[in-house]
Amino acid sequence: MALIVPIPGVWSASRVVRLSSCPCRVWGLFNIHGGGLVWVPNAIYTQTQTQTQTQTQNSLGLSNSISTKTKSSKRREAAAEAESDAISILNERIRREQRKKSSPRTAMESEEADKYIELVKEQQQRGLQKLKGDVSYKVDPYTLRSGDYVVHKKVGIGRFVGIKFDIPNSGSMDPIEYVFIEYADGMAKLPVKQASRLLYRYNLPNENKRPHTLSKLNDTSVWERRKTKGKIAIQKMVVDLMELYLHRLKQRRPPYPLTPAMTHFVSQFPYEPTPDQKQAFIDVDKDLTGRETPMDRLICGDVGFGKTEVALRAIFCVVSAGKQAMVLAPTIVLAKQHFDVISERFSIYPNIKVGLLSRFQTKAEKDEHLDMIKNGHLDIIVGTHSLLGSRVVYNNLGLLVVDEEQRFGVKQKEKIASFKTSVDVLTLSATPIPRTLYLALTGFRDASLISTPPPERVPIRTHLLAYSKEKVLSAIKYELDRGGQVFYVLPRIKGLDEVMDFLEQSFPDVDIAIAHGKQYSKQLEETMEKFAQGEIKILICTNIVESGLDIQNANTIIIQDVQQFGLAQLYQLRGRVGRADKEAHAHLFYPEKSLLTDQALERLAALEECCELGQGFQLAERDMGIRGFGTIFGEQQTGDVGNVGIDLFFEMLFESLSKVDEHRVVSVPYWSVEIDMNINPHLPSEYINNLENPMEIIHEAEKAAEKDIWSLMQYTENLRRQYGKEPHSMEILLKKLYVRRMAADIGITKIYTSGKMVFMKTVMNKQVFNLITDSVISDAHRNSLVFEGDQIKAELLLELPREQLLNWIFQCLAELHASLPALIKY
Repeated sequence: MALIVPIPGVWSASRVVRLSSCPCRVWGLFNIHGGGLVWVPNAIYTQTQTQTQTQTQNSLGLSNSISTKTKSSKRREAAAEAESDAISILNERIRREQRKKSSPRTAMESEEADKYIELVKEQQQRGLQKLKGDVSYKVDPYTLRSGDYVVHKKVGIGRFVGIKFDIPNSGSMDPIEYVFIEYADGMAKLPVKQASRLLYRYNLPNENKRPHTLSKLNDTSVWERRKTKGKIAIQKMVVDLMELYLHRLKQRRPPYPLTPAMTHFVSQFPYEPTPDQKQAFIDVDKDLTGRETPMDRLICGDVGFGKTEVALRAIFCVVSAGKQAMVLAPTIVLAKQHFDVISERFSIYPNIKVGLLSRFQTKAEKDEHLDMIKNGHLDIIVGTHSLLGSRVVYNNLGLLVVDEEQRFGVKQKEKIASFKTSVDVLTLSATPIPRTLYLALTGFRDASLISTPPPERVPIRTHLLAYSKEKVLSAIKYELDRGGQVFYVLPRIKGLDEVMDFLEQSFPDVDIAIAHGKQYSKQLEETMEKFAQGEIKILICTNIVESGLDIQNANTIIIQDVQQFGLAQLYQLRGRVGRADKEAHAHLFYPEKSLLTDQALERLAALEECCELGQGFQLAERDMGIRGFGTIFGEQQTGDVGNVGIDLFFEMLFESLSKVDEHRVVSVPYWSVEIDMNINPHLPSEYINNLENPMEIIHEAEKAAEKDIWSLMQYTENLRRQYGKEPHSMEILLKKLYVRRMAADIGITKIYTSGKMVFMKTVMNKQVFNLITDSVISDAHRNSLVFEGDQIKAELLLELPREQLLNWIFQCLAELHASLPALIKY
């Protein structure tokens, strides 16, 4: 046992305190001596000798019980002083990371994580195998045009000049074909065969394909940094997806029961399901009744191929078990249609209540619906993004059905993602956004593809034409003469009235109406209702009708200024017609081709090619290469994609996915970390006199450090708020705690020094070390670190004094610790 020895001084006896940031379990005495709080080193015991004391000192927590004794003016001065110090900078980084975190994740045991990581890796391997035959991001040099921007994997971004024969440098007189690429500081040539292995197209996540600058042939360091930045962004994205997936696998809910009522519900479906539809029914049924983890399934099927029926069966399964189901649609028009379909299908079940929450309702109606949802009196709730608001409190939510997730904004998508950690989720999409598509293929999400059309469906005839009034009138007259209805779509509200005047003059006896999202609620609802009932023959509208609207008698759609729509949008709009057994027509009008950009022309050609039924999936692939990836991962990734171009970015993504198990860092217990440095702080008496209980302060700091880095950061900030910026000696003590905490987080078990060398024993492997050091911003730290065996070594330029050495280790570990968001922490 440690001895408590009375020592002359202000106190009759010093109290025992342990500094476990020292190399072994260090016990000693603090005593006021010579005007300062002095560490008495003659009371040192090894860890084994002090096991009993360790147990008694090991109850951890974060205390906020420090009383304030300093004046507010001193605190303000200290706060200004603290802004630029190393601890404050680290604290701010920790706070930023904490803000970025979504829902809290349940901790997972190491063995359990191993099992799940292996499961995810197997799924991804299957997905990647599927992709290998279909997708190649390298470019065929013969498809390039002069002036196209390209990316050479090792050199960077250049401008393609052309392909021509030239004499090789090897001395052979036989000319061979070379690709010539212009860079910022010269022209490069490489053989065509080599080019096909190393070149990628440079596309950006927007209409502009022009890079900020071309790379330099003679200095590839800037390009290497850009590539590394993209790689780190990908790692962070993959890890975030991985942790979300592991968290979902950790969740449990009882499987839903198989009931005879489901057989009765299924029998109400009036059509013979297609083979793909049957498989989707089986997949969803297994997810709900055969598994304990929440479902997250994508149903990808073309317009009118029966996705809604899959959702209806899932809803019935969940609701008949006493839980609520939410159906989320991007527009009120589509939400109303879903409400009508669900209400009709569930009308034979009087105990199942269906409600629609929309902006068409009065405040009293909304409040009544919100109260019914909260008390469990509504079983199926249909609506737009308002269902995700804080006012909507669900009684017992079991299923979320999301129609066309890509139409929602970033905040709504984040809210949808938070639901995915706790309830079953079914996503319906005709042209899935590329992210959803790829996650489905690479194992992070389950997918069911409905690609066979119903027997009575016929392809939509697509006409791509230069605009003329005569062609427009001819197309409308053809549809009206056969008793049908017409959609007339424009990209903006401005221009709708002008088209209305033109058509009213041309068809004076035909009912025509306008529909757009900024109309009064009742007016829009009435217009859509009349069009659905066949009273209105021509509907002039914006892309508010893009998703899901099912009007059987509307079999001609006219889209004006087609170049202003995205490819997926055009495909969805075209899907508004051809819902019956009549041949449908889509007339896509553009102004003079000379006014169109290359991308607009490329989009139109792709749409003309994909005119067969069931090609939404292929179109989404095509859309990725043309439209770009600005919305795939959220706005924050746009710059990272721009650094290297879309094609190389995605190849790096697949490479990262295939090595997902290497992205894992194994932390070690805080108490197991040894720091072998002979540095012992002496606190000045002025600071000690401000502290109510100096040793308790230090104990609490250690407890916070043992808990986690966030707790240590909060403790440090609380300490500074109440006592002002700490003196230099206290800063050293805090830095030792931070060093030990960060070392534990990244799997370092011991830090010791010898001359100019710093050694860190670690449990990490070489791959993880490479991933971590890739993201280190400081060249000085990154270049000084070497991985050998089970150690990370650093050789400094000169032998530093102890305090400076501690500061170097603190800064180095802070850099390494910053890479943790790009690693799986289980």
